Amino acid sequence: MNPRLLAKTLIKNQFSIFSRPYYTNRTNTVTLYSKISPLGSPGLSVVPELDNWIDNGKKVRVAELQRIIRDLRKRSRYTQALEVSEWMNQKGICLFSPAEHAVHLDLIGKVRGFAAAEDYFNNLRNRDKTDKTYGALLNCYVRQRQTEKAISHWEKMREMGFASTSLAYNDIMCLYTHGGQYEKVPDVLAEMKKNSVSPDNFSYRICINSYGVRNDIEGMERVLNEMEGQQHIAMDWNTYAVAANFYIKAGLADKAIDALKKSEEKLDKKEKDGTAYNHLISLYATLGSKAAVLRLWELQKSACKRRINRDYINVLKALVKLGEFEEAVEVLGEWESSGNCYDVRVPNCLVAGFAERGLCDEAKSLLEDLVERGKAISHKSWGIVAGGYLDIGELAKAFLSMKAALCIDVEGKEWKPEPRVITGILNWLGDEGSSEDAEAFVASLRNFIPMSREMYHALLKAKVREGKEVKGLLIGMRMDKLDENDETKKILSMRQV
Repeated sequence: MNPRLLAKTLIKNQFSIFSRPYYTNRTNTVTLYSKISPLGSPGLSVVPELDNWIDNGKKVRVAELQRIIRDLRKRSRYTQALEVSEWMNQKGICLFSPAEHAVHLDLIGKVRGFAAAEDYFNNLRNRDKTDKTYGALLNCYVRQRQTEKAISHWEKMREMGFASTSLAYNDIMCLYTHGGQYEKVPDVLAEMKKNSVSPDNFSYRICINSYGVRNDIEGMERVLNEMEGQQHIAMDWNTYAVAANFYIKAGLADKAIDALKKSEEKLDKKEKDGTAYNHLISLYATLGSKAAVLRLWELQKSACKRRINRDYINVLKALVKLGEFEEAVEVLGEWESSGNCYDVRVPNCLVAGFAERGLCDEAKSLLEDLVERGKAISHKSWGIVAGGYLDIGELAKAFLSMKAALCIDVEGKEWKPEPRVITGILNWLGDEGSSEDAEAFVASLRNFIPMSREMYHALLKAKVREGKEVKGLLIGMRMDKLDENDETKKILSMRQV
């Protein structure tokens, strides 16, 4: 994982939830949540289920609705959470307090944008415009990078005495972080302490990050040491992982390992979520420690009885980065027998690893085995293999692999083949391939990218080599508004008179 991206993930916005919650109805009793939970598609409305519940004479408890909203937010099902919140308000089931208004405002911001959140806030009664609703609107501005509005709103919060929580200060530090103004973050932390607002874990972590991204290891360590000395702070795995990441970037392997050991000590052994293990595995892989990667994977399997596809993808990428393909194949086998839903991104990790190391035949065999067993393969899967063959100079195999990629019949054409791979294959087809192969390849390729001069040139070269007529191609070029250039004329000059 890219170190900068990893750091960004590790200091994730304070309102994000690292866990992957799922509500379990252990008694198999039909509840309102059990009716709503399966409606996971973003396009499905939960309002009909809510109305049906009431129409059937069943009671609705405010606490249950709030729990549903909370859980839907954790699952990033914001539109449905907003529907529940609007429904309970419109039905008069719950008279919103400032806290409920704050949650509702936050959902509006996530679903409809900061302007809609602004309108909602402005229409609130004065008694509902508290630190909670002001803070929710500030978070909307920060989340959508509205710097001027956020600063102006923050100044008003200061004037009204609402800038009194670490949550609000953290938002401003996030604002500066999002804008790349890392040097301003420590000043916000200093202001917090000056105003007797106790920094929390996130406050310190984002400040540690602000020094790390500027390669100021001394400053980073100074804040980390201060954090460790605070009695109200319980050190967490995440903070030490952030520090370890920057130690790795700075080439300080010993300090990185020490930080990772401290991070591991802070892991909650009762936590069923694999996020912490995933980050530590990625960091140890960057350090090149196979033993630590495998050890943590075993700990993760022991602690997290349910491992989702993301966990398998993470450890596969780590093992591939280390070049440990035998272990990676074993993990792939574990995934296949795990009962998890099939996700082509999991085997693609190994496919990409093989291809990057020049083991393209192994990558090809893996895909063929999946196809034989009736598993779906993506365009990207064969595209990766094609790129690998191109890199080792086996153009004929690159052509066949890309041909397989282009022939996969799936809905949507979002995938685009890698330009350098297409260029290499088209050049090979023009110089060595048959005109029939070139024509078939270009016909398939046109389903994904517009006709280009490069594609016409491949066809022209193949036909000229075989002494075939090219008048139709030249007409096609003109229709596609592609004038003959020097390269076109050079190809045409090769025709036998």
